[in-house]
Amino acid sequence: MSVVQLPISIQLGFMTIFQENNTTLGGYLVTNSWGRPIEFRMSSGVQPNRMHQILYANTLQEYLHADLIGKALLDKSSSAVHLLFTDSLGTLSLRSRVNFPVVAIWDAGDNRGQEFDRVTYKHLSTPGFNQTMVMDPGFAEEEDTVLAILQRLDKAFDLTEPFQRIREAMGEARKMGVANRA
Repeated sequence: MSVVQLPISIQLGFMTIFQENNTTLGGYLVTNSWGRPIEFRMSSGVQPNRMHQILYANTLQEYLHADLIGKALLDKSSSAVHLLFTDSLGTLSLRSRVNFPVVAIWDAGDNRGQEFDRVTYKHLSTPGFNQTMVMDPGFAEEEDTVLAILQRLDKAFDLTEPFQRIREAMGEARKMGVANRA
């Protein structure tokens, strides 16, 4: 294990990209190491047409998640992060477009994503529960950095909870007509 130098203050990104009524939406929350919000952004809905489905074929999800929505959300953000968490495997390819680690938080019992390298981190606040961090195999050398950041987080910080906050905030923003979008 190599020594990883981290800044005193760590900022985390949480990105969720999901489908709702045939539309793909994305939300991005930047927090401090205690989970307090620093910045929030959301995308407009994206609806690929039949031509997109044909032309992008099996790369459509990666294109939507990483290139079209994910990268746009990050480009519009004014807050730098040290680690980006996602709950979408399609967003993992975003790592090749940014200069910080990207990991998907995955249920250890979920069989999807078997082709990805895995790093398991046991959260002290939830004994017996393992959160599996799924990484793009091309960036497996970043495991030490990811683990060093995880060690610096507040032990009560549930890393799956911000995704729910993002979805709820997106719902509220759409109700209010707020347009803080990428």
